[in-house]
Amino acid sequence: MAKGFKPASARRHLALALTLLACLVLAGCAQSTYAWNWHFLSPFEARGQRNLAFLLTGFGSTVAISLAASVLSMAVGLVVAMAALSGRRVPVLGARVYVEVFRSIPILVFILWVFYGLPILTGIQLSVITTGLISVAISDSAFTAEIFRSGLQSFDKGQSEAARSLGLSQLRTLRLIVLPQVVRAILPALGNQFVYVLKMSSLVSVIGFQELTRRANELTLVEYRPLEIYTFLVLEYLVLILIVSHLVRRLEGRMRLPGKGI
Repeated sequence: MAKGFKPASARRHLALALTLLACLVLAGCAQSTYAWNWHFLSPFEARGQRNLAFLLTGFGSTVAISLAASVLSMAVGLVVAMAALSGRRVPVLGARVYVEVFRSIPILVFILWVFYGLPILTGIQLSVITTGLISVAISDSAFTAEIFRSGLQSFDKGQSEAARSLGLSQLRTLRLIVLPQVVRAILPALGNQFVYVLKMSSLVSVIGFQELTRRANELTLVEYRPLEIYTFLVLEYLVLILIVSHLVRRLEGRMRLPGKGI
């Protein structure tokens, strides 16, 4: 753990920040002439229960596509990072082009291109969920590759050489010696990327994927209460990301070496 970092203090600061944010929002609502109306989301009415169930079913889709995209992104990112560090001209150049190209394309533009443009070029129409998964994973893998590359570059090569001298193959050395330590070092950055993917998954709603944002959009067309519905959507994402951030920090604590800050 970093010197001077106190989890309890950090939690207090987070709680204070959220309290101040809530006070500012409530103060703004009090000054507004807008008539807030939450009865259509009331858990005590049949209509509200239906609407809440409709909105909350998007949680599963959001988490599922984000997890799948993150796993695929890490797999592709690791391969690209290893190609970048291979020392061979063609793989290094290919990895550099891959990172620069997909890091530069806005993810919304890429989703639209894959869904609408790719069928024109290839005649292959991907499903909504496949388009979202591939687009988010490829876009994120460019950033994940750089995270893995920095982690691999910081790894003590003496340990790899010692493992090879003991008869371990390059693949076993990577799997048993290198990756466990690299992942432990870059876990905070990977956690940040997962939060990024969770937020970026909302963009898949533009092609009809039924996640949190799409559900909110559809309910808005029925109830005509955009402020309340999108405020509820903000709270959904806030709760989801706070839970993910807490789980990532707990995982960091479990993977940290005893007596060390890594």
